[in-house]
Amino acid sequence: MHCILSVLSLVLAICIQQVSAFHFYLGGDKPQEQCFYQDLHEDTVLATKHHAMEYDPNTQQYTRPSNLYLQVTIEEVFDNNHRVYNQKLESVGDATFTAFDSGEHKICYRAMSGGWFHPSKVKVILDIARGTSANIDSSNSKKLSTLAERVRDINAKMEHIKHEQHLMREREASFRDQSESTNANTIKWTLFQIVALGATCAWQLHHLRGFFMKQKLV
Repeated sequence: MHCILSVLSLVLAICIQQVSAFHFYLGGDKPQEQCFYQDLHEDTVLATKHHAMEYDPNTQQYTRPSNLYLQVTIEEVFDNNHRVYNQKLESVGDATFTAFDSGEHKICYRAMSGGWFHPSKVKVILDIARGTSANIDSSNSKKLSTLAERVRDINAKMEHIKHEQHLMREREASFRDQSESTNANTIKWTLFQIVALGATCAWQLHHLRGFFMKQKLV
């Protein structure tokens, strides 16, 4: 029994790390565009579900108009903001994106109406899940009912953690190489300065010795 509870606790902890939900506002007195950043490893799947509503000042409530859309863009920050996703979606819907390369990605949302920025204040409720394709697909299936199925789910989560650890190792190696390169350049520059200073001192001593001999001071 204790083993099963431990397994369930581990599954719950991992799921909390992979799924997030929040809301933000667009238009009106708010920014016309909202962006957030996600560190994604190569082949990581990012799945989002959104629900956008427009504020009606007459009823002081949020409603869903038929002309409201969301423009969703994703850019690779590490590749000079190269745009890899650009879709115009219904006010209620979902989007799925698979990262082509490892690094930081910028995800932006805009409220659109007839091809233009939506003039009214819009509230967007957003759910985000990230992981492997098998993991994302399994989120819509029935709840796992056997210990064997739970173990398979844990294996999928662990695979995602391995992807994250691999990304961290790649970063550490990059930082280490950069640090070693900087240290090597510093040492070369220091040696060059020492040689230049020694040559300057030798030339000055030679010049002074010649001057003193010419003045018959030596």
